[in-house]
Amino acid sequence: MPTSKVDVRARQAPIRQRYLEDPDSATEVLRVSGGSGDLADPLHCVVSAESVPAARFRCGAHPAVGGDGDVPCSGDLLLAALAACQETTLRMVAANMGIDLEELEVSVEGDWDPRGTLAMGKEYPIGITAVRAHTRVVVRGDERGERAERLLRSAERYCVVLSTLRAGVPVESTFALESL
Repeated sequence: MPTSKVDVRARQAPIRQRYLEDPDSATEVLRVSGGSGDLADPLHCVVSAESVPAARFRCGAHPAVGGDGDVPCSGDLLLAALAACQETTLRMVAANMGIDLEELEVSVEGDWDPRGTLAMGKEYPIGITAVRAHTRVVVRGDERGERAERLLRSAERYCVVLSTLRAGVPVESTFALESL
């Protein structure tokens, strides 16, 4: 039976204490940047997160709009963010609850019509129009599924990306053009 290798409660205790003592320290601004890839290649890009600068994500255009299909597209990254958030949240909640996970599967799928991206008509939406996330967990010694059900409810409640997508957030986007 797999047991958590990390004591999440102990790891989070000083963080929680700091946030109690200094509530302003709890606010984070996550930053991701791009533009460092080969500008002569219109099909690929590189993005990186400020919090982990050594981790760079190579991504590009989806084959349905002319991409090579050799790297994930931005839609894949969006869905991957949801899958990663759900799995990490579920694993951390399980560890906090003292639940040993026997099996875990997370899959996410999204509906997308590339004709919108290709500007083939206003009747075609631009963007992902529906997302479905499926999570399956097996917990030993939980014949009635009560612990697993409580685990899934908690993980769903605390998943940042899921909550963000469900609630929607204001998005500000600016474009600046400079000439040489």
